[in-house]
Amino acid sequence: MGCWILNESLSVMFVLSWLGVNFYLFIDTFCWYEEEESFFYTRVILGSALAWARASAVCLNFNCMLILIPVSRNLISFIRGSTICCRGPWRRQLDKNLKFHKLVAYGIAVNATLLDSLLTVNLEDPSNRIANPTTELLTTIAGITGLVISLALILIVTSSTEFIRQTSYELFWYTHHIFIIFFISLAIHGAGRMVRGQTPESLLLHNITFCRDHYAEWKAAAQCPVPQFSGKEPSAWKWVLGPVVLYACERVIRFWRFQQEVVITKVISHPSGVLELHMKKRSFAMAPGQYILIQCPAISSLQWHPFTLTSAPEEDFFSVHVRAAGDWTRALCEAFGADGQAPEESRSRPRLAVDGPFGATLTDVFHYPVSMCIAAGIGVTPFAALLKSIWYKCCESQTQPKLNKVYFYWICRDPSAFEWFADLLLSLETRMSEQGKTHLLSYHIFLTGWDENQAIHIALHWDENTDVITGLKQKTFYGRPNWNNEFRQIAYNHPSSSIGVFFCGPKALSKTLRRMCRLHSSADPRGVHFYYNKESF
Repeated sequence: MGCWILNESLSVMFVLSWLGVNFYLFIDTFCWYEEEESFFYTRVILGSALAWARASAVCLNFNCMLILIPVSRNLISFIRGSTICCRGPWRRQLDKNLKFHKLVAYGIAVNATLLDSLLTVNLEDPSNRIANPTTELLTTIAGITGLVISLALILIVTSSTEFIRQTSYELFWYTHHIFIIFFISLAIHGAGRMVRGQTPESLLLHNITFCRDHYAEWKAAAQCPVPQFSGKEPSAWKWVLGPVVLYACERVIRFWRFQQEVVITKVISHPSGVLELHMKKRSFAMAPGQYILIQCPAISSLQWHPFTLTSAPEEDFFSVHVRAAGDWTRALCEAFGADGQAPEESRSRPRLAVDGPFGATLTDVFHYPVSMCIAAGIGVTPFAALLKSIWYKCCESQTQPKLNKVYFYWICRDPSAFEWFADLLLSLETRMSEQGKTHLLSYHIFLTGWDENQAIHIALHWDENTDVITGLKQKTFYGRPNWNNEFRQIAYNHPSSSIGVFFCGPKALSKTLRRMCRLHSSADPRGVHFYYNKESF
């Protein structure tokens, strides 16, 4: 428990703060509408539903204010790269931006559902004195915009499920952009001023304490003139204006980068179905572990897809590796001749637009004296740039970084997937051996899938100096790692060290590694501590 608190304390505090603000806004607004004198007669008509609805509306506005900030990539990259106080545990919170985005989305969904439920009940209640609720819903500003907000939210939420994102990313992408309609409707929703309270002038002339018990004497009694009502000033736009402007600036920057020319200098089609693109762009500066967004207008003029940079900052180009895993990536590979239909020289290459680079979890690898880098399948691509940069920083740079030991693990099912990355490892292995730096990098490759013929081939060549699969001196392991033993051994090798654990791969393995970090971290502040970081876009 102590290790979990050590690793997740800031995240817990952040979530509790968010919940605390929501509860405060809800309770404060609820009490105000329950006690405010100007809404006395409105409460007589609507009952406690007034306070519940308005409290939900304020919380909805608050969460709508927050929802765009975690997906403002340039803002997060700016904070990560230039804020002096953003170090250590605070810096790791930036990597959980999408988790916070989803958490806020749940807050919006809960408050919107509560608000819609209360309004529906009141519209159907015979005592609310609305002659035709359907007419009220379809002919007023508040009714129409409220309906649009509800429909837009339903579409966004239902298309954001993991199943939809995995089976049809394009549906998720396009439907998510209904948020523009959602925010426009939210901003003008209050212009209908359906919730009305007594005007200040009416309160001065109409004595509620006396008149509420003498309804029959209204107009007749001097102190009981007919009360006058007016709607509250719309406020939703005040909540969301700042974040919307910020996000608009984000899109302007993206459009500006879209106009910049990207020169494709080299295209490599690997036998394992992976396309490697080398590119150049004016004033492009990157750090190891960062990622970019790529758009191919010939395929889609709206879709941007994230790809981790696989080149090192010290190289005179930047590169990405693309695996044909979906409709868009398959179309991109075909457009560049990676499908084997035509050689790249005889095909006109489509134009690419690049946005970024953006900061990611792996940029923190150099902030630890010891780092564990763990990849599963195609999740190895983020570590390509990292391993190259480790070589440049530790073997060719005059200044020595804080990092002095890297443990690299790669778990893969298909032997053919080793082809392009094994070349990089072989190059690093050779260079480090020449420089006497073999102690810097320890790598462990695990093959989890093979057939009978491959097993026979492996057995026949087992005694050779190099591995039959990768060609490396370090032999490939067959099966899955025993993470308990691996973490225990590393903790034994580096007592009293802060060890960064960086992972890119499936959720199931991520949960296992997170548990291992908690299990093998010492409760003693002077002992070894594992800090878990997961790569996400």
